[in-house]
Amino acid sequence: MSLKNLSISLYFFVTLFIALSHAARFDITNNCPYTVWAAAVPGGGRQLNPQESWPLDVNAGTTGGRVWARTGCNFDGSGRGNCQTGDCGGLLQCQAYGVPPNTLAEFGLNQFQNLDFFDMSLVDGFNVPMDFSPTSNGCTRGIRCTADINWAVPQ
Repeated sequence: MSLKNLSISLYFFVTLFIALSHAARFDITNNCPYTVWAAAVPGGGRQLNPQESWPLDVNAGTTGGRVWARTGCNFDGSGRGNCQTGDCGGLLQCQAYGVPPNTLAEFGLNQFQNLDFFDMSLVDGFNVPMDFSPTSNGCTRGIRCTADINWAVPQ
């Protein structure tokens, strides 16, 4: 199943458009009623007020890609600061993965048998509801996590 378009809604929504070369465009949209600071590796980060979007181009062959939302952030004019959840080294433009808790969308492009893969993970905790759904190439079944379910997992 090769995906040509994909989306993530973090009530914060990320849409991924994959071209024939399997390069991709994520359209990350904040559908939360509060500001989030979108983060991606590769990609960096950006403040998103409610209903704002961030188009993010990702290269073909990307492995270990992640998209997440940070909350409760404060950054100065040089892009340095911190976030209450999902912080990535105190930088607006993330260069490393975020510190838990953060709801994650993970992806790999043009991988095994030239397929694209995506999943959602709460292994690093939960901080915002998220939806990640394909939007093209016949694949329309996505994944959604609307609440913190970690409390229900036996320790």
